[in-house]
Amino acid sequence: MNGMGIPGFADLQVNGYKGVDFSSPELTREAFVYACRELIRQGTVLFLPTVITSSVALYKQNLGLIAGAIEHKDLKQHIPGIHLEGPFISGDEGVVGAHNPDWVQKPTPAFLDELCTWANGKVKLLTIAAETEGAAALCAHARGLGITVSLGHQMATGEDLANLARSGAVSLTHLGNGLPKTLHRHDNPLWHGIANDSLKAMIITDGHHLPPSIIKTILRTKGSENVIVVSDASPIAGLPPGKYNTLGNDVVLEKSGHLYNPQTGYLVGSSSSMIDCMNYLLSLKLLDTRDLFKVGFFNPLKLIHIDPQRVMDTIPPQVGKNGPFVIL
Repeated sequence: MNGMGIPGFADLQVNGYKGVDFSSPELTREAFVYACRELIRQGTVLFLPTVITSSVALYKQNLGLIAGAIEHKDLKQHIPGIHLEGPFISGDEGVVGAHNPDWVQKPTPAFLDELCTWANGKVKLLTIAAETEGAAALCAHARGLGITVSLGHQMATGEDLANLARSGAVSLTHLGNGLPKTLHRHDNPLWHGIANDSLKAMIITDGHHLPPSIIKTILRTKGSENVIVVSDASPIAGLPPGKYNTLGNDVVLEKSGHLYNPQTGYLVGSSSSMIDCMNYLLSLKLLDTRDLFKVGFFNPLKLIHIDPQRVMDTIPPQVGKNGPFVIL
């Protein structure tokens, strides 16, 4: 590793960990702090708790709870804000993923303002669908609030993506996922996302969400400067194989780490943390150490306007100094 080192990894999409669901009406401050501490111990030194498409009552409760909890002295330097994945996404089957389509909302700056108020101004990243009516205006409004806008859970055309990029969107949320099982072989959001040079790609490299060929294609077309690895860790991440209920779905977690709804066949988030995702990407031998550090640490921080050097000055290097990532 040539003496290089980073404090750990940065993850922009964490739905929960070790049985704690950040989008659950039963979330408590104590449970949230526990999950975050456990995640940090696994080498995810900076991350965004993610709240998926939810009811108004849930948003009011959990956004305030999370915003208050991340002021905890043990968490403050590790959690700069919140990722809202929804509610301004597509409600179509397959595209909506594990989100409840009944809670999907039309993009409106007024409701985003309410969400930001409940979150005490701590929303750092917002995922929306590019093709929805009002998406461009919402994107511009979010950017004015200092929120990074990403595009996902969508059936966007190439023109939709270009329009949102002009309005200030900068990335694609878990590119290649949040899609129906079957797509037009050429005219689809995956190819349009790969082809758009203005949008960076967030990808889940847990070994289940994307095959190696797609990971390689995205890395080769976007370049390591424009790719961000995320775990999309579900509340089941860190738990043993078995049957669970999470994010409103009855799911099965296999020994392989494959986490899915057996009724629909769709994945329900990831069972991996960033260290797992980065080790899997390392095993594919597509990137050298410097580029692995880019996609797992430097790029995600830059996407949400955080100076990586400031993080490195605060948290001592733990990853990559003396061996492969698996040492964590």
